[in-house]
Amino acid sequence: MNRLIIAGVVLVGLIYVFFSSLYVVNEREQAIVLRFGSIQEVKTEPGIYFKVPTDVVDTVQIVERRLLRYDLSNMTVQVQGGAFYEVDAFLTYRITNARLFRERALGQLRVAEDRIGTRFTAALREVYGRRNFSAALSEQRQQMMVEARDLIRPDVAELGIDVVDVRILRTDLSSQVSERTYERMRAERLAEAALLRARGGEAAATIRAVADRQAVGIRAEAQRDADILRGEGDAERNSTFAAAYNADQEFFQFYRSMESYRKALANDGTTMVLAPDTSFFQYFNDEGEGTPGEPLPAPVTPSIPAPTDIPANELPNLLPDAEADPSQAIEVPSSTEAAAEPVTQEPATDVPVTDTPVDATAPAEPVPATP
Repeated sequence: MNRLIIAGVVLVGLIYVFFSSLYVVNEREQAIVLRFGSIQEVKTEPGIYFKVPTDVVDTVQIVERRLLRYDLSNMTVQVQGGAFYEVDAFLTYRITNARLFRERALGQLRVAEDRIGTRFTAALREVYGRRNFSAALSEQRQQMMVEARDLIRPDVAELGIDVVDVRILRTDLSSQVSERTYERMRAERLAEAALLRARGGEAAATIRAVADRQAVGIRAEAQRDADILRGEGDAERNSTFAAAYNADQEFFQFYRSMESYRKALANDGTTMVLAPDTSFFQYFNDEGEGTPGEPLPAPVTPSIPAPTDIPANELPNLLPDAEADPSQAIEVPSSTEAAAEPVTQEPATDVPVTDTPVDATAPAEPVPATP
């Protein structure tokens, strides 16, 4: 029983010694063999290697052989002129010297990346500081990335690291600079808009002045043509009136009197008082007698002689029915009263006239009176 236990312990020890003396290096890694903390050898080729059994004497540190990436986010850089940018960038690197990497960075990526970050930030600020506001956003970005890579390489090479590439992902203005830039661009656009409005107002004023001048000229020409036509019409009218007056003076005076009647006796509520013998009534004679300027004979009140040869019982048939219509009753005076009744002249009557001034003494424009 004891032999079996001893054999088992020996077997386990042998297995442990065997496996502790082996280590594997794949294609993505490289190994640093340390003996009591001192570097013995570096294995960069993939394969299975042996070392002193157990980790007491020899230890193996695995170091990355792949391309590694380091990122910078929202880093603030300043360009010429004082403008600030916010930059996102990254670089790729590879550990090319594992021995140096172990000696200078203790073989720890964290320690190496702290130094890489510090140098990367300084390189980007130096590259951006050499350029102005617009150059940082132009086609010079490729050159800027090459410059930043070349600035970082010498420092990180001391750590056994080679910087393969540097890339700038984003270059934006900071919030303060963006606000100032926006205000400046807004002011420029407002100034340009004001200039365009001023030019438009100037053009509108010029066009309006030309149009007003043309309108004045057109109105003046139209007024001239109207005055010419009005003068020609007045001349034609005067010629027609003169020809009519020379052809028949009496008819011309009659026509002018009718025109004055139409204008003076218009129904506008105006009242004019004239004597019946004025020349205005010269054409109101029923017989059509009288000449212009002569007074008309005084009107006579009509009377009916008393019938002497008509029976009294037939007299009512010849007269209006006074009982049926009292307003139509006619008083028949006796022959003695009719002979003795004097002839009276009707007083002047109220005649409605217009506000048109009327020359009552002019024979050509008499004003008629209401009978």
